[in-house]
Amino acid sequence: MHVDLTDGVLRLTMDRPRALNALTPDMPALMATEIERATARDDVRVVMLAGTGRAFSTGADISGTYTIDDTSMDTANRWIRAITSCDKPVVAAVNGVAAGVSCSAALACDLVVAAESASFLLPFANVGLMVDGGASATVAAAIGRPRAMRMALLAEPLPARTAYDVGLVSHLAPDASFAAEVDALVARLAAGPPLALAASKKAVNAATLTQLDPALEREKSGQSVLLRTADVVEGVVAFAERRPPVFRGE
Repeated sequence: MHVDLTDGVLRLTMDRPRALNALTPDMPALMATEIERATARDDVRVVMLAGTGRAFSTGADISGTYTIDDTSMDTANRWIRAITSCDKPVVAAVNGVAAGVSCSAALACDLVVAAESASFLLPFANVGLMVDGGASATVAAAIGRPRAMRMALLAEPLPARTAYDVGLVSHLAPDASFAAEVDALVARLAAGPPLALAASKKAVNAATLTQLDPALEREKSGQSVLLRTADVVEGVVAFAERRPPVFRGE
């Protein structure tokens, strides 16, 4: 992960382009730590999450060393809570696919700028798991129960244009001007009134994300049960073998 602070903007960039920025075990904790520290830093006015290359991030690297267990769930939940509780605006710059817990993290941000070629995917069902990272609360709060169910149950990618039209993301930018539009947005936020922005963020989250903490706990409990099932083993093996899984409800 690359960390840069310039002109009040703390940029946290996932930097594994060959792996489409799939998360290593330490990345969520590193990002959570930087965001938590940002609250007490006068030189940080805005936090931005981004990815290098063709993707924002494809989520946990289950083909590598990332193990989904209670510890990794706690770390992911800490990342989401850091985003929503930080008193600085947190912006997700989604340049390509955002999937899994990385999609959940992007959608927990205060503003989401999506490039037109980007997409959003909650693929957990494909490996026998349930949505996590607070997505069961944040997605439903943004676009309603029917579309949240569609994303969670069918694991279908949602194109950026559709995500913008239904209110899942705040900004849509042409690929050619994506970087410039992101820079203009974070510069505008960095020049804004920090106390007022913090108060507005806190008020809006208090009104709309009342179920986030309970959702994170439900997701952790549910995921802990699912991780002990044969379906998850089949899902992970099928993913590694690049074949459709055969789930038996076991």
